Amino acid sequence: MKKYTVQKSPFVVPTNDGKLIEEHFGLASVISELSIAHMVAPPKWSEPFQTPAFDEYTYIIKGKKQFIIEGEIIVLEAGQSIKILKGTRIQYSNPFDESCEYLAICLPAFSMDLVNREA
Repeated sequence: MKKYTVQKSPFVVPTNDGKLIEEHFGLASVISELSIAHMVAPPKWSEPFQTPAFDEYTYIIKGKKQFIIEGEIIVLEAGQSIKILKGTRIQYSNPFDESCEYLAICLPAFSMDLVNREA
């Protein structure tokens, strides 16, 4: 039995908002304990507020990303990272004029059943 897994073909999550989501590990691929995704949010992108039932770690590779966390606005730039605890009300967005490339790690793995997006 191999003691490692190489991911060469991440699952590309279908979206209708221009955001690229490549899930390297997670429920859609080979591991369910956590999820690791490479993402690119286009300029002026945003998603609804949510209160996830998972911890989420975000590392910004390029550009900037805005977080509204419990009413506080935080902007991260390339090279910065953040951990957001499960049960926290948050909105993710890229209100800027350039794309934002980042990695997101969720523990347990991201699922639509756990994200609790607001209508």
